[in-house]
Amino acid sequence: MWLDTFRTAVSSLRGNWLRSALTSLGVIIGIAAVIVMVSVGQGTQNEIEKMVSGLGANRLDINSGSSRSGGVRFGSGSRMTLTQSDAEAIRQQIPEVAYVTSSLRGGTQVVYAENNWSTSWQGIEPDYFAINEWQVASGSPLQDSDYKSGGKVVLIGETIRRELFGESEAVGESIRIGKTPFQVVGVLESKGQGGFGQDQDDVLLVPLETARRRLSSNNTLPGGVQQITLGVARAEDLPYVQEQVEVLMRQLHKIQPGAEDDFTVRNIAEIIATRTETTRIMSLLLGAVASISLIVGGIGIMNIMLVSVTERIREIGLRMAVGAGPKEVQRQFLTEAMLISVGGGLIGIFIGVGFSLLVEKMGALPVALNWKVISLAAVCSMATGLFFGIYPARKASQLDPIEALRHQG
Repeated sequence: MWLDTFRTAVSSLRGNWLRSALTSLGVIIGIAAVIVMVSVGQGTQNEIEKMVSGLGANRLDINSGSSRSGGVRFGSGSRMTLTQSDAEAIRQQIPEVAYVTSSLRGGTQVVYAENNWSTSWQGIEPDYFAINEWQVASGSPLQDSDYKSGGKVVLIGETIRRELFGESEAVGESIRIGKTPFQVVGVLESKGQGGFGQDQDDVLLVPLETARRRLSSNNTLPGGVQQITLGVARAEDLPYVQEQVEVLMRQLHKIQPGAEDDFTVRNIAEIIATRTETTRIMSLLLGAVASISLIVGGIGIMNIMLVSVTERIREIGLRMAVGAGPKEVQRQFLTEAMLISVGGGLIGIFIGVGFSLLVEKMGALPVALNWKVISLAAVCSMATGLFFGIYPARKASQLDPIEALRHQG
């Protein structure tokens, strides 16, 4: 019975194949749009997760304050207001803080033989590597003696190794940073692009004391640093630690109540959470827009099936006259509606997957195909045909056979 109904439905649709194809267009666009939008949203979410792993979610960044000149206020970090003593006080007085590192940074030209490269340097302390989850790929890390003596040693990122040394060995070689020669003791593991678009491998790491003596031109504050970074063992402690750090820093810097802070504390986890929530809302919005296409496609199916019922009243009357019951008539029209919808859904899946792969290949947007979503899209196409096909099918089944036979089509 079901096989006969299916054959009859296929035969009816084949007789008006162009109209059937155009009717399924709304479903095709809707399903394809859902797959593409969700894939892009998931891909963006994955990129944010990579940013989390690259920056370290359980961390706080304390930056120096802003400065003023002629009524113009410069940005955070333009005036050195932090010191290593601040970092040591945080380490000793806030037990929830697991790691602390002070840092200086700047831009420079690095030279090896006839090769040179414009890059940035950072003066760091030992906890820097634990906070940023960074390892040394070859060579050795900086030693305690290097930090204490201010040795002229450097760790280089993969980008700098490639630009200066090509395929040659970098460890043990001497490079010139600015005007000062440094020995390369190690190459950092590659991290690639960061969450804010920067090349994380384009960096030089030297001991903090070395940076202060050899590279930094801003030595107006004894023991001054541009940034203090904290690592917290448990993410749930971040709000408490941030509050305690702000209170302690105001005490250390003798800032009076109501006065403006000469430092800023940035919670990386809050920034990441904000971006994640924004991405989630955008994904829901895009998914909703794409779903509207499915609804429009379903309405199109219902309209065309109603037209088909009107055109085939005499045919329906003949079928009923030879013994077909209302259920058989209803089943045939419902099958036709579902065939249109499911056929459009399958085509939409192929187009959606293909377009998503094309977008990923072109590098325009991050894409992550989710086969659960694709399966859900297929189910949605079936549900669309079933829901919007019920009314026309019921209308056809409720026709009076005698009146139907009298109808002049």
